[in-house]
Amino acid sequence: MTMINFKTPLAALAVLTMALTSSSAFSAGDTPKPPKHDWSFSNVFGTFDKAAAQRGFQVYKEVCSACHSMELLSYRHLSGIGFSEEEIKAIAATVDVTDGPNDEGEMFERPGTPADRFVSPFPNKKAAAASNNGKAPPDLSLMTKARFNGSDYVYALLTGYKDVAPAHIEVPEGGNYNAYFPGHIIAMAPPLSDDSVEYTDGTKATLAQHAEDVTTFLSWAAEPEMEARKSLGVKVLLFLLILTGMLYAVKREVWKDQH
Repeated sequence: MTMINFKTPLAALAVLTMALTSSSAFSAGDTPKPPKHDWSFSNVFGTFDKAAAQRGFQVYKEVCSACHSMELLSYRHLSGIGFSEEEIKAIAATVDVTDGPNDEGEMFERPGTPADRFVSPFPNKKAAAASNNGKAPPDLSLMTKARFNGSDYVYALLTGYKDVAPAHIEVPEGGNYNAYFPGHIIAMAPPLSDDSVEYTDGTKATLAQHAEDVTTFLSWAAEPEMEARKSLGVKVLLFLLILTGMLYAVKREVWKDQH
């Protein structure tokens, strides 16, 4: 076996280059890059479309929550997408929360309250894995931050299922072809379709609309402070611009007799 002398700069650089190239090729595979989607929150001054986020919560609640948890969110956080206090209380009350122990030392069920975290569909990860062919469905709290351009990826994934895979890809039993999933074979069946959810606001319930709305909700859940952060950033930039102008004016006044 040939030994590499890592003390030689060129050898070390060659090894690093090969490692980075191999890693990049392995991670990229043949999975297409998700197309860029026009999100209301994507630019510097962007904000979350609260109506879309509320519809997205409805999609999560009626479809996704059957398998996926959102353990970092409490029901009271829904005020961030425009739900009123009374609406949040009503939403929380629709779930049963395990609490206790009571005076007899036993756990008991009670209606949820705004302070409770989103109820998980399974009591623990092992139960989740046992119900899903040995693999627990991922928590969705930070799903859109799990990769670069995560919102585009989630939207592409939800709309990327195809009934027929390309000829060179063999779909095993229990698998599904998805154009944007790494490796293209995904165990999760298509979760959404046209009319999966009947929107309470009358919006046309297409697959694309479902995917866009639930992605908006998940993007907000991952970064609920985004709007406040952008607002603060704009204020800081304006302050710095004004301060720069004032300092320049002071400099001219101080040095005007020196020229």
